[in-house]
Amino acid sequence: MEAVTSLLAGFETALTPLNLLWALIGVTLGTLVGVLPGIGPALTVALLLPVTAQLPPVSAFIMFAGIYYGGMFGGSTTSILLNTPGESSSIITALEGNKMARRGRAAAALATAAIGSFVAGTIGTALLTFAAPAIAEVAVQIPPSAKFALIMLAFVTISATFGGSPLRGLISLFLGLAIGLIGTDLQSGQARFTLGYPELLDGIDFVTVVIGLFAVGETLFVASRLRKDKASVIKLDGNARMNREDWRRSWKPWLRGTALGFPFGAIPAGGAEIPTFLSYTLEKKLSKHPEEFGKGAIEGVAGPEAANNASAAGVLVPLLTLGLPTSATAAILLAAFQQYGLQPGPLLFVTSPELVWGLIASLYIGNVMLLALNLPLAPLWAKLLLIPRPFLYAGILVFSTVGVYSLNNSVFDLFLLAIFGVIGYGMRRFDFPVTPAIIGVILGPVSESQFRTAMQQSGGDISVFVRQPLSAFILLIVLAALVVPQILKSRAARQGAAS
Repeated sequence: MEAVTSLLAGFETALTPLNLLWALIGVTLGTLVGVLPGIGPALTVALLLPVTAQLPPVSAFIMFAGIYYGGMFGGSTTSILLNTPGESSSIITALEGNKMARRGRAAAALATAAIGSFVAGTIGTALLTFAAPAIAEVAVQIPPSAKFALIMLAFVTISATFGGSPLRGLISLFLGLAIGLIGTDLQSGQARFTLGYPELLDGIDFVTVVIGLFAVGETLFVASRLRKDKASVIKLDGNARMNREDWRRSWKPWLRGTALGFPFGAIPAGGAEIPTFLSYTLEKKLSKHPEEFGKGAIEGVAGPEAANNASAAGVLVPLLTLGLPTSATAAILLAAFQQYGLQPGPLLFVTSPELVWGLIASLYIGNVMLLALNLPLAPLWAKLLLIPRPFLYAGILVFSTVGVYSLNNSVFDLFLLAIFGVIGYGMRRFDFPVTPAIIGVILGPVSESQFRTAMQQSGGDISVFVRQPLSAFILLIVLAALVVPQILKSRAARQGAAS
């Protein structure tokens, strides 16, 4: 009941005219960047960090939340009409949705994706409403040693999940941790890794790192792979709509996809890819028309799209309650919290209830706005796919440069932006994931602080990390996450050699 009272207070915050305007801007911008291939919510929020520094935190996060949810809605348009999934979680939507579009059923495919996103987003937000406060109450009691262990778990699982191999993920993570150590040690007062540059004594602004690695690096990589041939966009006649048979075949997959997506989004390294593929497999097994799968089955769009959007709501649970990001966009949102001097976690519900509950309430409002924007305006969003890509990429680079310079009016920051942009491009070029590096930059100082607090409380006894039951249990999981996949891989290799 307390959650309902807090949510109603959140609606009072979110329903003010100014915050409604920011929500509308967020969902519109989110749909826009979701539709455009190569641009997603994570990159967009990263670009907006310098611009929104002067906004009130509540308004900024309401807009960011709209971009996050809007990107999920818009991504289905690209997958269905262009057969180009902007994210790996949209591969299934492209597989079935594009086949539907080629059979003249683009309107039905877009409608089931949009309505499924609305259903999953609303149910997922309701689960977030009641799960987050309960988890936050428990998380307040977690000792520093266990908090350090939790961050280690996030480091390991995210590094193992993103990228082609766990080793590449760990290398990316260590790069981020090294960047996060640059500056003055607050305990000893000693300079660390400053290379003699006085500009580095205060550390590197994480916004510069995020925009360089993620926005500039990603843009350079995507632009370098730009195809010269013109993309084939399927024409959409009329609004997105479904007939009675489409509704009958879609509503159960929406609910099943939601049930799969939310828990996977809430756990470290769960992500949206696994539940979307599980949803597709489940719908194929349960379908009365399994022969349609691979040729444009509407269930193959409805279930995975619901799973994808439910996982987006699930991602916010560990972010708000524990301060642990489990996706690229969540990592950028964590950077946004730090920009305002806030640390997501259980105390956020106590120190900034207006922000937390205003944000959660805005998710309900944003979902309604997104449904209203995506169903009648689907032909308009489809036309955005015809915008020449070089114009987009040039605009992103200019926006990145102006944004970073506006932070401190420093040419040195532009020099750092260029360096991190080249590093980000190199990482993408050689299949090193960028997300672990960003998480290392953001969570590295937090993990160091928790480690030192635990050591101070134990009188310098490092065994506190294995003597404290919760900490020892989490570290055991960390060890298993590192060792077990290698054992299974070696066993599979031996079995393959034997056969």
